[in-house]
Order: sequence, then structure tokens, then C-alpha cells
Amino acid sequence: MLFRIWNRKVHFYLGLYFLFFTWLFAFTGLILNHQWKFTEFYPNRKITTTERSIRVRAGTPDVATARAVIAELGIRGEISMGAPSAVPGRLDFTASQPRMVHQIQANLIEGKAKVVSNEYNAWGVIHVLHTFTGVSSGNPAQQRDWILTTVWALAMDAVAAGLIVMVLSSYYMWWVLTQKRVAGGIALAAGSALCLLFVFGLRWIY
Repeated sequence: MLFRIWNRKVHFYLGLYFLFFTWLFAFTGLILNHQWKFTEFYPNRKITTTERSIRVRAGTPDVATARAVIAELGIRGEISMGAPSAVPGRLDFTASQPRMVHQIQANLIEGKAKVVSNEYNAWGVIHVLHTFTGVSSGNPAQQRDWILTTVWALAMDAVAAGLIVMVLSSYYMWWVLTQKRVAGGIALAAGSALCLLFVFGLRWIY
């Protein structure tokens, strides 16, 4: 009985805590899945280009130097290094936030930096939050270097872990309600079969 009481409490309060996170991911998932016209953000972004002088002259074209450049420019964000440039002293990279992406071309020899800033609307922010992790499967060397990206990634991990706990607690609450076992078992079997179809079955069908 004590476990049943605490199970209900954990399920209840985790659901309230993760309510808006779950809605956020569900809503952004719908946007990514359907690409509705009214949610377009990339064609409607605001682009501004500026050229700034920088004092960063020394250093190799790496993340540490890029971090020094954006600190001098007063820019914050997750750094993503571009392809190495053939121009000596040239450093190309981006500094990304959910609302703003800065494309930076820094010439460490001449002490100049060209900054192309892309500002997204609210739909763009919602879109980016669904996939904003700070790491890239195509570039394993890329690591998170902005504290807010780490906080956001930890929040997503917490949501995932919390949903697992909530689902397990739901199984227990369903099982103790003997009058609901048949209907619940049908729902569980149907959901499991559909999930297994997408995970394993489609490669055998097509």
C-alpha cells in the first residue's frame, strides 16, 4: 500500500513538472512533421551583415580562438567550426542560439571579422528547440561549449527519464486495477506491436 501511494505521487508530480516540456516537444514535433505554411521561419528570417575590428591576432584556428573572437564581439552561443580555410589566418565558424545564428568569418592577420546574423521569429525558436543539442553526429569532435546548451541538454535528458518513470508507474497502476486489465492489455499490446513494426518490421516489409 505504501508503494502504491508513493507511485501515484511520483506519477502525479512528475506529470505536472514535465507538462510544458512534453507539450513543447509534442508541438514542435507536429511542426517538424507537417511543415505548415504559417510556421515558416527560415524565409522570414532577418539578416544583418556587419564588419568589425578584432584584437585577436594570435592563435591557431580552433574553438579556443573562436571563443575569444565571439567574446570580443559580444556574441554568445554554441560554436560550430567550419571547414578549414585555405586563406592564412582565416577562421570560419558559427555561434548559434535558438533565436539567432551568427556566421563569422574572422581574419586573424588583418584583425577583421565579418558577421552575418540570422534572426528567427518565434516559430523558428520553437523549431530549433526541438533539435538544439550542441553536438553533431557528422562531427564527433564537436563538443558543447555554451553553458545554456548544456542546461538544455540536461533538461531534455530529465524529460526523457521522467517519461520512462511515468510510463512504468502507469503500468503498475494499470495492473493493480483488476477490472481494467483486459482493456489495458489490449491497448498495451496494440501500442507495442505498432512500435515494433516501425523499429524492426519495416526493413522486412520493404
